[in-house]
Amino acid sequence: MFNPPAALVPGLLPAFLVVGSWACCLLMIAAARRYRAVRPQPPGPLEPISILKPLDGLDEGLEQNLRSFFELDYPDFELLFAAREEDDRGLALARSLAREYPRVPASFLATGAPAWPNAKAWSLALMMRQARHDLLVMSDSDIRVTPGMLLVLDAEFSDPRLGVATCPYRAVAGSSFWSQLEAIGMNTEFWGGALAARLVERGVHFAIGPTVAARRGVVASVGGWDRLSRYVAEDFVLGRRAAEAGYGVILSSFVVEHRIGSQSLRANLSHRLRWNRSTRRSRKMGYVGQVLANPLPLALFLVALQPRSWPVLVGSALLRAWTAFEVAVLTLRERPSLRPWLLLPLQDLLSFALWIAGFFGHTIRWRGRRYRLFRDGRFEPVRP
Repeated sequence: MFNPPAALVPGLLPAFLVVGSWACCLLMIAAARRYRAVRPQPPGPLEPISILKPLDGLDEGLEQNLRSFFELDYPDFELLFAAREEDDRGLALARSLAREYPRVPASFLATGAPAWPNAKAWSLALMMRQARHDLLVMSDSDIRVTPGMLLVLDAEFSDPRLGVATCPYRAVAGSSFWSQLEAIGMNTEFWGGALAARLVERGVHFAIGPTVAARRGVVASVGGWDRLSRYVAEDFVLGRRAAEAGYGVILSSFVVEHRIGSQSLRANLSHRLRWNRSTRRSRKMGYVGQVLANPLPLALFLVALQPRSWPVLVGSALLRAWTAFEVAVLTLRERPSLRPWLLLPLQDLLSFALWIAGFFGHTIRWRGRRYRLFRDGRFEPVRP
């Protein structure tokens, strides 16, 4: 029976985890290349599309975000905007832009107080009732697009088996340091993991919320927004249930911009902790596997236990940078610059700490309210 030297025992588990993390990085690289190899079919007869935009006040950069949707290069689409109050400043801005683009049909709804815990699902339900078309694009207010988006989605939905498509996003940070770290994490670690899941699971069995396209009938077949609203990650559940029902679910070939704005340290940590806690309940095993998403914290831990293993840290840093380049620059088409690479180690350490924190606690704060999370991903408001 093999008995390792006592001096090596403390480093065995970190060493195994580092090796697993290296394998995960190589998997992400292969997955990113597999995704880039997909080319949508040329569009045929173009079908009309309804775009649903929930609003809540004036987000940073909102005017340019909304304007990019009015300027879409597509012959037949409509825009629907919804906010809680009639005098919402975001809704007022959307009305002002609509007057600049009179050829684009636009509708505006004041939803009132949401009847469900998930206010976004409530807005989407009301807009879907008013939408005129079968193919729906649900897009958050912090999304900015280029004119060709609907042409790509129409080509993808020419496949009659397709039910749901997620547009991957390139996170664009605001001016705050903490939003810059978050954008680096989204564009490297998060999307690297999503692409790896697509490769390992031989397809996509989820959706990711900022921009999702779906057939109206698919939303109805999985229980409608009423049922989906019980979950904090209603987008993920929509994609999962659509896949379980036999519909095609894909990552679209069209990449949008996610303008995440500026946040203070406290607000940013609260937001990221909410994301981790909800993700842990949406995909339990996937969340555990996130420990392998970047090798730097694991390699640092190994070097702390076994100082002579410092070459492992150097190799981990190089592999992590290669993976980030494949995902962020080549796949999401982020403009290359030096700053993200310098901040990558700090982002990875912060991400690792928040990943650990995500295993603890069962409440989140969302738009000023506190909610209790259940094990299956459902949630409810915590009464004062």
